Amino acid sequence: MSLISLKSIELNYGNPSLLNDITLSIDANERICLLGRNGAGKSSLLKIIQGDLLPDSGEVIVKNGIQISRLEQEVPNDLNGTIYSIVFQGLDKLGMLINEHKKAIQNLEKNQSGDTYKKLEKVQQKLDSIGGWNIEQKVLKILSRLNLNFNSEFSSLSGGIKRRVLLARSLVLEPDVLLLDEPTNHLDIDSIEWLEEFLKTYNASLVFITHDRTFLKSLATKIIEIDRGSVFIYEGDYKNYLLSRDKRWNDEKTESELFNKKLAKEEIWIRQGIKARRTRNEGRVRELKKLRQKYKARRTHQGTVNIALSEVKKSGKIVIESNNVSVTIGEKCLFKDFSCVVERGDKIGIIGSNGVGKTSLIKVLLGQINPSKGHITIGTRLQIAYFDQLRNTLNENLTVLDNLSDGREFVEVQNSKKHVIGYLQDFLFSPERIRTPVSALSGGEKSRLLLAKLFAQKANVLVMDEPTNDLDVETLELLEERLQSFKGTLILVSHDRYFLNQVITRCFVFEESGLNHYIGGYDDWIIQRLDENKKTKRINQSTKNTFNVKKIQVRTKLSYNEKRILESLPDKISKIEKEVSDLNNKLSDPIFYKKNLEKVKLTKKKLIQLNIELDKSYAEWELLESKMNKNIN
Repeated sequence: MSLISLKSIELNYGNPSLLNDITLSIDANERICLLGRNGAGKSSLLKIIQGDLLPDSGEVIVKNGIQISRLEQEVPNDLNGTIYSIVFQGLDKLGMLINEHKKAIQNLEKNQSGDTYKKLEKVQQKLDSIGGWNIEQKVLKILSRLNLNFNSEFSSLSGGIKRRVLLARSLVLEPDVLLLDEPTNHLDIDSIEWLEEFLKTYNASLVFITHDRTFLKSLATKIIEIDRGSVFIYEGDYKNYLLSRDKRWNDEKTESELFNKKLAKEEIWIRQGIKARRTRNEGRVRELKKLRQKYKARRTHQGTVNIALSEVKKSGKIVIESNNVSVTIGEKCLFKDFSCVVERGDKIGIIGSNGVGKTSLIKVLLGQINPSKGHITIGTRLQIAYFDQLRNTLNENLTVLDNLSDGREFVEVQNSKKHVIGYLQDFLFSPERIRTPVSALSGGEKSRLLLAKLFAQKANVLVMDEPTNDLDVETLELLEERLQSFKGTLILVSHDRYFLNQVITRCFVFEESGLNHYIGGYDDWIIQRLDENKKTKRINQSTKNTFNVKKIQVRTKLSYNEKRILESLPDKISKIEKEVSDLNNKLSDPIFYKKNLEKVKLTKKKLIQLNIELDKSYAEWELLESKMNKNIN
């Protein structure tokens, strides 16, 4: 039996229905990802599953004894107290009972009457019946597992740590089904990778919403897409989903074209002359009425955001030059002796944990704050447009239209004027939604409005701070394409690994050793970092191996074939290391990334294969040496 079953769920917020005749099930240990456009009803479906939202019709069947917890998309503004108290709130009725027990003890200390003893005894019996005495240990165990200090004040925490606290609150009752709404929002890469590994080993069913495609690929065993009120279920991985989805869309397009032809033909027939109308087939007339009704009820696929970048005259070749720059705030040194040259056309990704100084680095590079040491040179003819992750550039009290227009009737896009209403419709805002206050918008709608404001500006330098939060996958894919083709300079802060790989050509990374510069995207940085670690290891290993080989040559009891392999390994390893070095040099050239993207992908794949082969060769060498050492001894 399924843990949770939804049968014929309907949810209406007007016409058409948000959710229409939804039927699906959640089985034990499934990891289901919900996909769909912004506003498709994903979060509403999670609320229905949990029981926080009642559908207009249909049935939600939950197996007896099943515990369900949900991690909300946004951090509530009204949460106060210590981490321990916030997590304790996740205990719900059990938590209230424990608090009641504490109060009963306090009352007994003040008044040792028969009534206070009876009240305490009654609460203790309730706790005994549900095994509530171990719950405090459970809370502390969860906090320890998530590396949280239970005495810390919630209000003083970063956005990422607050999300981790809310996750702990969701986990404290050890739910059988865990619902996660955009769990990676506002988390840094280290936290996201930690969460991935944690959820892979967590013994429960997961239903999660995410725009993070790397996170999705890593976790999902099933994908459910909500499209125009209906659900489409895809077994398997993300790649299978993309292929199946595209096939469904193509089939739907073909079917729609055939339907339109048939309807047009029947409309021509019904409008023929008087003679034809006198002799017309009444069955054919009834069929035409059905076709008209079907056409009226048909819901077409939501269009994609029309993102067009308004570029201006080229900036100077050198956009930013940094010479031995250091930044210290208070007693904390964010980075020191950082030098770099950002040239026109560069696409820079800034990577690092929350709070390390990524925003400060941007401000220093743009000349908004002075460095503590060193010198920044700003290039000529720069026109900068800024995307703010905190959405501070949006006035919550104004409408969508007023936020964009600033009193203007037209905006200039790609050297042509466009009416602001038409321009906003390009970003999927309906005429009704255009006049809605920003405070009433969803997170995805606010992000689309920020993009609309950004791309209405003429710019040759784009600075984007976490632009991917709350955007649906289709909008992300289009944004990637536009940024790839942008001829100006891009400086991007993001924790979305997939997005970074698709867009950037260089990255500045905050590491333990300091602020470092790498060529390529996120995966390229990982490969280069591993290579550096391997080089150090191999130098040490080579010294050891050279000594051991000389020792082995004194006396050997290896088989002829083993001896032959051992003798060939140094040359083999040398050749592989040369190939690895050549490929690394190729990938270190920014010009290489401006050529064939498919060739870049193949080169990266080849590099990974060579590193695997190199590790195997060293392992084989070590194994034969070990065998030889035993023989000698």
